[in-house]
Amino acid sequence: RLSCIRNNIWLASCGVLSSGLAVLSSFGLMLFCGVPFVVTVANAPFLILGVGVDDMFIMIASWEQSLRKKEKSNVKSLLTETYSEAALSVTITTLTDVLAFFIGTWTAFPSVRSFCLYTGTAFVFCYFYTLTFFGAVLVLNHKREQGNRHWLTCVRVDVSKDQAENSCLYNACCIGSCSRQPSQPEGEHPMTIFFKKYYGPFVTNKWIKLLMVLLYGAYLGGSIYGCTQIREGIDLRNLANDDSYVIPYYDDDEKYFSTYGPRVMVVITESVDYWNESVRLGIESCAQNLE
Repeated sequence: RLSCIRNNIWLASCGVLSSGLAVLSSFGLMLFCGVPFVVTVANAPFLILGVGVDDMFIMIASWEQSLRKKEKSNVKSLLTETYSEAALSVTITTLTDVLAFFIGTWTAFPSVRSFCLYTGTAFVFCYFYTLTFFGAVLVLNHKREQGNRHWLTCVRVDVSKDQAENSCLYNACCIGSCSRQPSQPEGEHPMTIFFKKYYGPFVTNKWIKLLMVLLYGAYLGGSIYGCTQIREGIDLRNLANDDSYVIPYYDDDEKYFSTYGPRVMVVITESVDYWNESVRLGIESCAQNLE
């Protein structure tokens, strides 16, 4: 927003910080409990950041709607209205993510188990920080706007000056807005107007709904066909712990033996008297002939 009062840069930054705090708390707790840290865990912060920022947008959108509904209400009622709208969506999202990753802890691969433990715990902390830390930041930012304070310096902005005699850039950076005083109520966001007036009526048309059903059916059929074509193609070294003997084994195997092609093995499926010298000689002769 081109307003030194309504600018929410710090609000967005604190939303990202909330995700970062969740990652630090999760990693610290898991390391304290002795859960091994493997290279795949390094991907967890990106997942947490995506969900945390999504929760942040939900909270901000609910807060803005509460402001439009109850412009003269106190902070307590505004925050209550915000949580009543946003908390359900945030809770369902977190529960499904946590459930999915904690189910992954049942796997037999230690590295996958560690990744799921780190990430699932981080989702729990992300939910906690969103409903506590970020909710407090919303209230502080609201009090700053109510006091007509600058978004960067938090110094009270003088709104009594005549904006017509100043440039638009000066008004946006030092007074509050190019077009109106910051004390006036703000209208709906253009994106909200677009979805309500144009996109909503478009997708609820009966022909568009029929087309959506057909497209989803085609998508579902393609997805089922794709699942039948999936083939395993995973690098096994990525599923081992960092200090596992498996990693140097696969590295040496690829370095020294990859040019010889696949390994050929001979399996004896019957019971053999290995104590009998003649049997041992016969096995050795078979191996020599095969070589």
